[in-house]
Amino acid sequence: MAWLAQRTDKTTICRLLRVSWEAVARIVISVVAESLDDARLNDLYRIGVDEVSYRRGHRYLTVVADHQRDGAVVWVGEGKHHKVLEAFYEELGDERLGQLEAISLDMGGAYRLATDNKAGHVRQCGDPFHLIKLANEALDKTRRLVWNVHRDLELGSSRWVKRTRWALLKDPDHLKDSQLDVLHELRRRGLVLYRCWQLEEGLRDLYRLADPADAPGHLDWWLARACRSRIPAFVKLSKTVRANRGRILPAVELGLSNSKLEGLNSKTRLINHRGYGHRSVAALTAMIYLCCGGITIELPTGT
Repeated sequence: MAWLAQRTDKTTICRLLRVSWEAVARIVISVVAESLDDARLNDLYRIGVDEVSYRRGHRYLTVVADHQRDGAVVWVGEGKHHKVLEAFYEELGDERLGQLEAISLDMGGAYRLATDNKAGHVRQCGDPFHLIKLANEALDKTRRLVWNVHRDLELGSSRWVKRTRWALLKDPDHLKDSQLDVLHELRRRGLVLYRCWQLEEGLRDLYRLADPADAPGHLDWWLARACRSRIPAFVKLSKTVRANRGRILPAVELGLSNSKLEGLNSKTRLINHRGYGHRSVAALTAMIYLCCGGITIELPTGT
């Protein structure tokens, strides 16, 4: 049933079952409510939490997944306020909450506040994806500023600078020869963009260390270099990194990230899209549990 709901669109299901889409939604909600076992919240030691946008107008769901069970969804709540995650902690109860060891989360303040308030003993791991995303944004912001300067001065190199974007943001392991040539040219010209690229890659190297014990020293080196760079975007980023140092290092030590949750985000959007935008949060939540929560539906046997 989960496979059918995930891979088949609304019209096909309605034709196959000969019922309205509203009836399908009610059936799914009812079946999931009966099949959703409270035992899914047992034996949670390392979890990940992220927000999923399911409708325009800043409509979000908070999704909690179990790292030990390959990112299976264990809880879904409406909204992304800190009180939403606090409701999850309260549902766990004292005994199950006490065995929770670590949580991977984004660099925002809502989930951090909820964890500080309700689960202060849990080690918070800042998601590497979000940190590298911030570094890429700082790099691209500087690239646009450099391009604007070259354009305003009517320099012939303005178009070339504009086209350096993908060479700067792409993973070095996947660069084409032409993109490598762009990086070599940036270094030869001594442009600030090459220093930005080095800073971005230096932060990415934090998650490539062979020994996690080297992470504190590497991060201190990066912070010192970013602060002295005099590049406004990276000076600002260094302040964010310094403020979240206590959440970045545990992520390196434990090897936790929200990469599986990012995949769940894509799957959730696909579920919502195939349902032409579920008309109720309850229906969408039930579909997420059904398709991503590891629920097994047993069909009734004939007499």
